[in-house]
Amino acid sequence: MEAYSKDTYFMNILKQVEAETRILQSREHIQHGTTTVYEHCVQVAYESYLFAKEHQLQVEMEQLIRGALLHDYFLYDWHNQLTPHHLHGFFHPGVALRNASMDVELTPIEHDIIKKHMFPLTLVPPKYLESWIVCWIDKRCSTRETLQRRCREEVC
Repeated sequence: MEAYSKDTYFMNILKQVEAETRILQSREHIQHGTTTVYEHCVQVAYESYLFAKEHQLQVEMEQLIRGALLHDYFLYDWHNQLTPHHLHGFFHPGVALRNASMDVELTPIEHDIIKKHMFPLTLVPPKYLESWIVCWIDKRCSTRETLQRRCREEVC
């Protein structure tokens, strides 16, 4: 059982996002290594939430979690040869933002999180503390997911 599943506050927000969006479709696509896009987004959201909570940061916690859950809401397999995967890092924030905006009304913070989580690839830096947190935690989770795969393959 994942640690986040025991956190009622986090789970209530996750269930709400699952009910309002097509995020469960992201279980069908791999993000890094063997981690699905869904697993990655939930992990980024939970670690962002824990980071803000542990450091007693003055953030809009629900918006932080929702934005993090939707930050990679692009709903396609970026490893597929039919998609321009070599440019995925530059373009997927816009696709994720468009998809999220079609499904739910985003707050300015949620919008900024999704649009700018790939900074510095996206040239404009995040505006809100919540966006900076997700930007950093996303990189941390992505690195861990990628290295875990490589370590299993190479028997680190």
